[in-house]
Amino acid sequence: MTGLAYLAALAVSLGGLAVLDRRFRLAFWADPRRAGLTVGLGVVGFLAWDVAGLALGIFARGESPWMTGLLLAPDLPVEEAVFLTLLCYNALLVWRGAEHVLAARRARAGGDA
Repeated sequence: MTGLAYLAALAVSLGGLAVLDRRFRLAFWADPRRAGLTVGLGVVGFLAWDVAGLALGIFARGESPWMTGLLLAPDLPVEEAVFLTLLCYNALLVWRGAEHVLAARRARAGGDA
């Protein structure tokens, strides 16, 4: 059971981001195609980075009882792809949220004049 703990925590975290996204319509609830492309390209880029680091001996997979042990490639656990998805989705939501806040400030400043 502990072997799924990390993956489950990542899934719960992704679910929390999706709830925020839906509430404020920041990414997937605003433009699903563009959000999917953005997150997907980020994940692919980071996975390529990981594979290069593993091939060069810069990165290494550590053992943990909290991980499933399932690998996408030698020394590349499935949890890494889910984590990178979480990372990219979080970054996208922060970016879009900042855009919304700045747009609201500009609108208020323009209305005060």
